[in-house]
Amino acid sequence: MANLKIVRDRIKSVSNTQQITKAMKMVSAAKLRRAQTAIQQMRPYANKLNEMLRNILSNLGDGANTSFGIERPVKKACVVVVTSNRGLCGAFNSNVIKSAVSTISSKYAEVRKEGNLTILPIGKKGFEFFKKKYADCNVIGDHVEMFSDLSFENIAVVSQYLMDAFANGDYDSVSVSYGRFKNAAMQFAEAEQWLPVQKLEIEGESSGMVADYTFEPDMQTLLEQLVPNILQTTFQKYLLDTHASEHGARMTAMDKATENAQDLLKDLKLSYNKARQEAITAEILEIVGGAAALESA
Repeated sequence: MANLKIVRDRIKSVSNTQQITKAMKMVSAAKLRRAQTAIQQMRPYANKLNEMLRNILSNLGDGANTSFGIERPVKKACVVVVTSNRGLCGAFNSNVIKSAVSTISSKYAEVRKEGNLTILPIGKKGFEFFKKKYADCNVIGDHVEMFSDLSFENIAVVSQYLMDAFANGDYDSVSVSYGRFKNAAMQFAEAEQWLPVQKLEIEGESSGMVADYTFEPDMQTLLEQLVPNILQTTFQKYLLDTHASEHGARMTAMDKATENAQDLLKDLKLSYNKARQEAITAEILEIVGGAAALESA
């Protein structure tokens, strides 16, 4: 009987867990719809603006008087790591962190060695990892809770800080590691250089052909207004992408957990039925044995 009680308790525990994972899946699915709509509306706009910015800076060459496109030797750098605040979303956070670690190892190893690497985590999971594992770096924890408000105004506070720091020479390079959303089942951890703006390869450059732009009111005024806005829009895209990726990964993980719980329940119920049948058979044998003993007495 003790074995039957253990199995019953186990079945009850798994059933309760299954109810939780099913509820979490439904919540993530509802949040995913809103997050997916936001990034799908933002991405084409942000990508086109970013392409336009890179194209303008590439064609203007030395005539582009903006600090955000100037490349200089990387002596001080910042890596922005965009993760979620909560877990239970599979390997999503781990993959983003691995992407950031790979960027640091391959691109900023010397900068870190000199003690000039800054890490700016957005999301608790990234902050907890880098605060513990990268004690030799300057880990900024001021913007961990940014996912509570993903409005353009709130995100612009961080992007403006990074742009000001780059323009003032506090950072020579700024990279962002984030999760790019494709669909509910597929998210990709990526790392991109945000500053300085990478220039496009210009077709016809070898023949000396350069695109001719007409600026109104003038080139300098346009660059001063256009470049910061495009960079802030691109930075917002990183966060919206990660936000949608988090909910997609969590929905998928909870769906798999619910299926695994169902499979486990089948096995436990089968074990319970077998144990109960064995107990019943043992009792019948005892009764038959007792009756036989009385008849022979």
